[in-house]
Amino acid sequence: MAEYSEYGVIDNESSKDCPKETVCIDAYRVYDSCGDKNCLQDLQAYFTETDQAVIDQANNVRIKDVDVITVYVDLDPVPFHRGFYGVDMTYFFEVTFDAFTAPAAVPVSVKGLCMFNKKVVLYGSEGNVKIFSSDFTISDSDNQSTPIQNLPRATVQVAKPIGLIAGFSTSTADYTPCCQIPGFITNRFGGEFVMDAEKKVTVTIGIFTIVQIERNVQMLVPTYDFCVPNKECVTSSDDPCEMFERIEFPTEEFFPPKVTDLNSDTEPCGRHS
Repeated sequence: MAEYSEYGVIDNESSKDCPKETVCIDAYRVYDSCGDKNCLQDLQAYFTETDQAVIDQANNVRIKDVDVITVYVDLDPVPFHRGFYGVDMTYFFEVTFDAFTAPAAVPVSVKGLCMFNKKVVLYGSEGNVKIFSSDFTISDSDNQSTPIQNLPRATVQVAKPIGLIAGFSTSTADYTPCCQIPGFITNRFGGEFVMDAEKKVTVTIGIFTIVQIERNVQMLVPTYDFCVPNKECVTSSDDPCEMFERIEFPTEEFFPPKVTDLNSDTEPCGRHS
């Protein structure tokens, strides 16, 4: 039978799976979240002057890869709805294209920038306190950190985007960017973007996202034990062959699974229910 003391459960064979004590921790709790699947159609790709010159000579383009550079997230309280916040997200995508300038020519790789803005409303509760912290800042006097309002925090998780299709735009609509392009993105592409190009490229991208609002709270949780490592640190070797010997043979790379292997619900040979 488990034994108890003023500190909680005493560890023994009969109580090893029971909490030893209850402790208070400071952590972020998710108050609200949502998942979404979006097909972003006809996003204009912006190019630098060098890459736009390639696009102007191309007769066809194809998406090669899409990556999320960053997502700007802004949080604003929703008027007349206490505890609710609007999460304004601006996505910046780096899209790599193959531009074909002639039917039999080798494609030229160019990179473009695509942007997309989206807003969702989530519940984040309320907090009317100011938070002060004594966090130490290096190369600075040991002063308290700047006090902040007890607002929730919004986070956005984005899976690897899927480039669906690309083509030249025939629309005469104004493709003004949804926001100002940050300087670090301009530096990433190596120059300013052409905003008034005559030959425009539009893309369709599929993305999967999870948006959540978190708030820093104190929670009472059961604990089992300290997180003591249960394995030794192995010193890495500088010998590349020795490191290679520790890699298992990739059998599955030479013998890809059949569709029946992926979707089979049958039992192994010789086993019957």
